[in-house]
Amino acid sequence: MLKLLFIGDIVGRPGRDIVNERLASLRTEHALDFVVANGENAAAGAGITGAIAQSLLGAGIDAITLGDHVWDQREWAHEITTIEHVCRPANLPAACPGWDHLIIEARGFRVGVFTVLGRQYLGMKAECPFLCADRMIDQLRSQTDAIIVEIHAEATSEKQALGWYLDGRVTAVLGTHTHVPTADACVLPKGTAFMCDVGMTGPYASVLGREVEPVVAKFLDGMPRRFPVAEGDVRLSGAMIEIDPGMARAEKIELLTVR
Repeated sequence: MLKLLFIGDIVGRPGRDIVNERLASLRTEHALDFVVANGENAAAGAGITGAIAQSLLGAGIDAITLGDHVWDQREWAHEITTIEHVCRPANLPAACPGWDHLIIEARGFRVGVFTVLGRQYLGMKAECPFLCADRMIDQLRSQTDAIIVEIHAEATSEKQALGWYLDGRVTAVLGTHTHVPTADACVLPKGTAFMCDVGMTGPYASVLGREVEPVVAKFLDGMPRRFPVAEGDVRLSGAMIEIDPGMARAEKIELLTVR
């Protein structure tokens, strides 16, 4: 069996620190062949920078994906084209810079990775994630042995629908963006691993990674505030998948939480 860990949204310095401190030992402990991580909140909770991307890759991540905060850091639109092993969502307009997928390899086995943004409650201009996934799968089928699809979306229904839509055509469909790990990890009937949200890697004594008090205050009075990244109860959260290399089917998926 091959093992792949997909790490959920890395939030700020606390998220980066736990990845730097624990990932090397996790790779050994769980005999991980591949590690993919969403890094879109890695820079102070909003976006990513070139230096942070290089640091995360140096810590042992093989591929970094991004989401709706992809362009939040000013220089990133220029830096993204210079850093390998980082891809932006595939269903953004073709004119956007950066790669729309990645291919990583271990033990002679090639895994294609791409992200689609959901369109329910997200304001970014994006192609239909279902049609984009069709196109990307057709493109990657001859170049890879397995395909991992990340759906970065708000709506649980949209994530579940894409999982069923792609069942049997990809090895996994994994949700990110909402930062709360869900209890629905399963292998669908045709062999695709699915989970609505793999969780957040960052501070859980928080509201989605941000300090509690200003978020609560904003709900109470509606006034604008800064939402600093919190610091307490830091965890690494992700989905660990076992892949049958002969069939490229998922045999098992489970939530991995490291405090």
